[in-house]
Amino acid sequence: MTALLFSTPHELQHQLGERLKRLRLSRNLDQRTTAEKAGISEKALRNLETGRGSTVETLLRVLKALDSLQGIDLLAPEATVNPLDLLRQSKPAQRARRRPTQSG
Repeated sequence: MTALLFSTPHELQHQLGERLKRLRLSRNLDQRTTAEKAGISEKALRNLETGRGSTVETLLRVLKALDSLQGIDLLAPEATVNPLDLLRQSKPAQRARRRPTQSG
């Protein structure tokens, strides 16, 4: 992970492509089959795998074709607590208040 912090966007794109290629090969899929399953051209898949530029849509289609959409959760995890919501919440009461008695 530390090495990724010092990588350029171009290097990161290349590394992502390599990982997608290894994932595809681990699923025993060739480029043609994967591209067809993703609904993209083989050239678009090659560009993605070699880090030569691609679109987010192509990435998502390939992840879906490889049954690896959990990759999205890793790329952009859902925030479980919104710090702004915490600030907006009223503070809980510090003491219990006595209820007024009813006079009859």
